[in-house]
Amino acid sequence: MREILTAGRYFRRKFREKVYKVPISIFGFTCPNIDGKVARGGCSFCENESFSPNLSQKSSRKFYLNPDSGYNPFLQKQIEQVRDQYRYTKIKLEKKFGAKKFIAYFQSFTNTYAPMDTLKALYEEALLQEDCIGLSIGTRTDSVNDEVLQYLAKLSKEKEIWIEYGIQSVYDKTLEAINRGHGVENMKEWIVKSKEYGLNVCGHLIFGLPGEDRGMMLDSVEASVKMKVDSLKIHPMYVTENTALAIDYKRGKFTPITQKEYIETLIEAFDIIPQNIMIQRVTAGIDDASLIAPLWCKNKHTQMKNIREAFLKKGLIY
Repeated sequence: MREILTAGRYFRRKFREKVYKVPISIFGFTCPNIDGKVARGGCSFCENESFSPNLSQKSSRKFYLNPDSGYNPFLQKQIEQVRDQYRYTKIKLEKKFGAKKFIAYFQSFTNTYAPMDTLKALYEEALLQEDCIGLSIGTRTDSVNDEVLQYLAKLSKEKEIWIEYGIQSVYDKTLEAINRGHGVENMKEWIVKSKEYGLNVCGHLIFGLPGEDRGMMLDSVEASVKMKVDSLKIHPMYVTENTALAIDYKRGKFTPITQKEYIETLIEAFDIIPQNIMIQRVTAGIDDASLIAPLWCKNKHTQMKNIREAFLKKGLIY
């Protein structure tokens, strides 16, 4: 039997404590694939203002950052958000799971897509919080630079620092189909650079993207391993309202991956993934009215039950 190196096992072995991520979402952050720097409309599976009139009406009253922004009038508000969100979630995780140590997870949108002084202020505020041992920063490979990576590398000498990149696929035609806004070469360049700076890298992969077969999905796993990522998050492509993908689905232009195909592909992926790569996620879904398809993505508990049972039959313990 092979025991998969989950995040829980990884952090318990390293810190001798339960370590949980505290998700943080900061007002004013956006994405270069939404604001027009590299594309418009965002990725085809991402809900954004282009497909939501309500969001669009509000957007004119919102403030959005980018790396070239000048004065940030909302920095103090953002700092307070970090503090408040961290403390609120920390208390919940302590009560529910007995968590002792925490990593501040800058999750929503592109969390390096802002001026350097703003990033430093927010990251350093998070690290000041009680029992915070590090950061995990969700971003895109076209939204980092040497200055950001050097700064994170400096922090990593004393703290647990992770940078999370949306890889999704290593096929340019797929990235173009989902309106990703950058290609595979950009991805490889900055993941390799991040590793050269000594950073922990987590790659996000999606199985069931438009036009991809099982071989292509597994190619993305293999390429991620070759780029020496330290961790992977894998989940199925599901369709939600207010997305370009929803339009394609309703027009019959996109067929979601089946649960059977997804689990079979996931099992094959573990023939490729070395045992030292930490696995932070093997599925995902959304249990609300915004989910259109596939409906098997609605209940994560059922998904995990089915995945664990299938894994055990193949000698995998998750």
